[in-house]
Order: sequence, then structure tokens, then C-alpha cells
Amino acid sequence: MSQIPHHRSATLVGRSRFLTAFFAAAAVSCLPLTTRAQLPPPASYQALTRLFEQWRAFERPPLREGAPDYTAATLSRKHAELRTWQKRLDAIDTTGWSTEQQIDWHLVRAEMNGLDFYIRVLKPWARDPAYYATVWPDQSDTPDHEGPTNHAAIELWKYSYPISPNDQERLAGELRTIPPLLRQARLNLTGNARDLWMAGIGSVKNQVRDLDDLGRKVAGAGASLTNAIRDARQATVDFVAWLEQRAPSKTGPSGIGKADYTWSLRNVHLIPLTWEDEVAILKRELARAHASLRLEEQRNAGRPQITPVQSEEEYQRRAHASVDRLMRFIAEKNVITVKPNMDPALRAKLGHFVPMDQRNFFAIATHLEPNTLYTHFYHWWDLAQVRDEPHPSPIRRGALLYNIWDSRSEGMATAFEEAMMHAGLYDDNPRAREIQWIMLAQRAARGLGSLYAQSNEFTMKQAADFQVQWTPRGWMSPTLDLLGFEQQLYLRQPGYGTSYIIGKYMLDDLMRELSRQKAESFSLREYYDGVNRAGLIPVSLVRWQLTGNIDHMRDILPGR
Repeated sequence: MSQIPHHRSATLVGRSRFLTAFFAAAAVSCLPLTTRAQLPPPASYQALTRLFEQWRAFERPPLREGAPDYTAATLSRKHAELRTWQKRLDAIDTTGWSTEQQIDWHLVRAEMNGLDFYIRVLKPWARDPAYYATVWPDQSDTPDHEGPTNHAAIELWKYSYPISPNDQERLAGELRTIPPLLRQARLNLTGNARDLWMAGIGSVKNQVRDLDDLGRKVAGAGASLTNAIRDARQATVDFVAWLEQRAPSKTGPSGIGKADYTWSLRNVHLIPLTWEDEVAILKRELARAHASLRLEEQRNAGRPQITPVQSEEEYQRRAHASVDRLMRFIAEKNVITVKPNMDPALRAKLGHFVPMDQRNFFAIATHLEPNTLYTHFYHWWDLAQVRDEPHPSPIRRGALLYNIWDSRSEGMATAFEEAMMHAGLYDDNPRAREIQWIMLAQRAARGLGSLYAQSNEFTMKQAADFQVQWTPRGWMSPTLDLLGFEQQLYLRQPGYGTSYIIGKYMLDDLMRELSRQKAESFSLREYYDGVNRAGLIPVSLVRWQLTGNIDHMRDILPGR
């Protein structure tokens, strides 16, 4: 079911121009690669890249007392100015553009729609206290932070310790944004979303812990950094008290509703589905995962169970052996082009031994068969490619805003798990196949819960309870932090909870289409390499680039 966009960004003339450009690009794509490489980019495409650079500068908020300004008046002005940027984008003539260049135009359009959605619907600065958590100790495994993040995020993982005098001053300067930002938050947080408010208190409390950890890590630093940590911590403690004082007055729902959810899917994340479509797909995947698990258990009847890891030494031995096996498997099976940065990218993220009573869902899996999670670490291969092989397009070179990359990033990581299982990775360890189906069931269950939370049919707790109920073998603990973190993230960022399954579904469909086109010449390695070359962009656009097929995109093109 199509949803009417908040604003129409193209007239009939604009659609006609788009189709003209599409067929012109098809003609260009038929040229030999050597000829195409010699063609200079059209002047109008250069205008797009200039507009993109200017747009990114506009998207960043102005400063208020040294912190990003999210006050109502500033955001109202920005929303009014956004229409001018959209008109500038619509005015660019795409005639003669290649498919790749047209895709870049759509990426810029999606980011502009993302800002519109944030200001008009999501309003994290007004509804979500977690938006004001600024300190990030660890690197995300995705192109950017998962979920709405303020523009003053402090990436502690980018610093080296012991911290140098120059870095002390730089970090102190970043930390000084926290007190004015939290003062401003008391003006901005006018929303009535109870679940977001209550979960956000926990996120802000975590910042107190992270600042304490930082203080211990830089013990003996100069007065500038020491005082900045002290002031940031006190401001955070005071903000927690303010949030807790107002918590009883927060009584409203936190989901955005089906219509706005679908609008965001189609116009921001470029997923040609609706809320109802996603429910149907995730129900099917949940049923398939549970049924497949039972069949695997029947197949493995009589085989010994996998013995869990018992020590740190054993954990490291099995972890490194698992990476050896995975890297050898993808090379011998010609799954993907193996690059020098792939092996170290995995070994840097192996994890550590966790006592049995403290293991969350993913720790349970890695203490049985590490590759059931390490195959999901395709994420780190993605980030290594972003770092070591910058994309030729400046628009695709960095992370797209508003988590627009989620279907590709989370979808590929999830799809690769099952793909490697079917390709034979666990032929010598059949019980591991059971774990992989449990992984899929958990992701389908949490995604379904998040859909019902966004439609306000579930509270966040009910979504979490649903996730626990439908994760096999009781592996999803209701008492460990992972459960609350996941459902909070998916409530904060509509569509993220389903992106693992939906992205996988779209990538499976891409493989189907490519295998039909290529027939006997289809190559799994060429499939993965082609997806990687396209960059971390929505799977719908990857499909367009690799197959030339735009049919599935027609109802989410401008003016449709």
C-alpha cells in the first residue's frame, strides 16, 4: 500500500526527465568499459557533488553556547529552508547520467527526506533523552552510530592511551560541549513518549559510568582534561536527576504509527515495502527459523552436543581456529575476493571468555560455535573496505545520514550467516546449524516486536517480552542489558529492528535476479564483489546498479 509523501518533489515534467535520463543511462551502460571510463562526468553531476557538499554543511546545526542548537526556533527555520535545498536538487538535469550517477542523486534526495522526517515526525531532540548521550567508548560495527545521535558525539575509541598532551586538549574541548548541551536539553525535551523517556534515563546514566571509566583511564592527565571530565560528569548527573523528576508526567506512546513508519521506509531508506509488508515477511522468517531448527534437531538426533567454552585460553584458541576455518572456507569455495585486511579485521573483534551466568544471547553462541557470529562480522570487512578503498563517488565515500545504510549493512551481515551455512561451513559440525537458525529466529522475533512497538500495539516491555518468548531455548535473557538495548534502539530508530531480516530478504532477491540474468555464468564471488563495489547504500539501489532493473523502485521514485 503506497503512502502519500509529505511533499511531492517532482512534477510530471520531472518524471519525464527522469525516464529520459534512465534510458540515456542504459545506452551509456552498453558501451565497453574502456570507453565508459574515458567519459568525463557531466557538468550537472559535478553540480550534484557540489550540492552534496553544501547540503552536508547545512545539515549540521549551528552552535548555541558551543553545543549543537536543537531548539524549536532553529529547527523550524531549518525545516523551512529544507524545501529550497530540495528544489535545488530537483532542478539538476540528469539527462545522460550513468546508472551510478542517478543512484547518487537518489541518495542525496533520501538524506533530505531524512532530515524532513526527523524534524517533522521523529523529533529525537524533543522526545528522546538518549539523543543527548554524547560519549561513545566503542566503535560501532556499522558505518555510523545506530540510531539518532547528536552532532557533538565524542568518539573515545579514536584516541590512543596513554593520551598525548595535544589529544588531552582536543578531548577536553569536546567534553566541554556536554554541560551546555544538557542545559539546552531541558528546554528542548517537551515530548510525552514514556518508553523513550524511561529508557533514555538509562542511556544518560551510562554516560556517568563512561566518564568515570575515562577518568580512570587518563588518571594523571593535566588540569584541562581533568576539569572537563569532572564538569561533564556533574552536568550528566544533574541531567539524570532532572529526567527522573519529570518521568512520572510522561504517559504517551513512543511509536510513530504505521503511516509515518511506511513513509520513512519508502522515502528515506528506499525500501519499497510497507509496515504491513514487513510484518508478513518477518512472520514468515520467524516460522521458517523455528521449523528449520526442529528439522535440524531431528537430523542431528544422536550426535553429541557442542561443549561450551570453559576458559579464556580455550575461548581464544577456538576463536582463532574459527577465523582460520572461515577465511580458508571462503577462499577455497571462491565465495568472495579475499583481501589482506579481512583476516585482521576479524581477529581484532574476537571477544573474550564470559562466565556462564553472564552470557547474553551472542555470547552463548560464540562460546559454542564462534563462526555463527563471526559470519555476521561481515560488518568489519565493510568498514575495512571503507577505510582502505574509499569509494570513487564522494556521495558514497562516507556514511549516509539517518542510518540509510541499514538494509545493506545489517542485511548483508545477517544474510552472510545463513549463506555460509548453506554453502557448507558447518558440514563438519552439524550442531552449529541449529545455532544459526536460533540466530535467525531471534532477529525475526525482535524485529516483529519492534514493528508492533512502532504501531503502538506493544509497549517497549511487551516488545522485549515477545522477543524473549520467541527466541528458542531461552537464550534471550530478560535480565541482561542486551534485551533492553536492542528494543530501545529499534524504538528510537524506526526500521532498524527489521533491517536485518528485510535487508537479507532484499539481498536474497538480488541473488535470485542476478542468477536469472547470468544463468550458468552466475558466480557467488562476483555477486559479493559487486555488492561491495556498490558501497554501503540501500539494497534497492544496489539491485538497480547490478541488474539494471528499476521495476521494484518505480513506486518510490519522486512524484510517485
